[in-house]
Amino acid sequence: MLRSLYSGVSGMRGFQTKLDVIGNNIANVNTIGFKGSRVMFKDILSQTVSGVSAPDENRGGVNAQQVGLGVSLAAIDTVHTAGSAMTTNVVTDLRVNGDGFFAVGTVDQVDVPFLTRAGNFTVDPDRNLVNSEGLHVMGPDGAGPVIIPEEIVSFSIAQNGDIIGVNADGETINTGQRVGVVKVTNPAGLEKIGGNLYQMTANANPGGEILVGSAGDPATGTGTLISGQLEMSNVDLTGEFTEMIIAQRGFQANSRIITTSDEVLQEVVNLKR
Repeated sequence: MLRSLYSGVSGMRGFQTKLDVIGNNIANVNTIGFKGSRVMFKDILSQTVSGVSAPDENRGGVNAQQVGLGVSLAAIDTVHTAGSAMTTNVVTDLRVNGDGFFAVGTVDQVDVPFLTRAGNFTVDPDRNLVNSEGLHVMGPDGAGPVIIPEEIVSFSIAQNGDIIGVNADGETINTGQRVGVVKVTNPAGLEKIGGNLYQMTANANPGGEILVGSAGDPATGTGTLISGQLEMSNVDLTGEFTEMIIAQRGFQANSRIITTSDEVLQEVVNLKR
């Protein structure tokens, strides 16, 4: 059988995966805090037809003769560039202006929360700050879930995450509650688990450790919090449609390799006639 058949098949599989990733990116173009992905390829081990010979006193060196065996996936990377800001003027809508993720989870998940860039939070009947799935927003340094105190009638959120309240007497007070931010060394190493959530891995932070810190901390390099704004998806439709055209043409070209290889094999079979 011709090696080109298998090379063509590997190319079609690779571009099919690329189209799957592009389709998911486009589907989430309006998803809050979504980070698009990209597909990277690598060539498969080549078959050596003739080896290398070094030069000597009488003759120069000869290069190796190798035939490639196709293509395979090298990586599917999550691109963590910042998305555009959308102003909502809702106090509990938060955007991380810089590096960092919000930590959310259940009460028994304080030590291993999920991470997210989607800051569309609300206050539940128990005055807990939660996301759209009902997961608690965590405070820094193991402080646990963020709770809005009952004695205040309104509040705002500062750039460092502090909950600043106004009581019934009109006095401005610091409630002692603060929204935490997690700095991740390698955001591309996080694992997507759906629902705008990421799960920490050993390739994202050393040992998979999660340290919930404060926003705008110079020591850790976390970004500040902007209240009344949300981070939109970082998907660029122009780039995605361009990549879709490239993937489509690549798929077609590889299918042509299979068709041509089949025609060559047919000619070989016809030699018997």
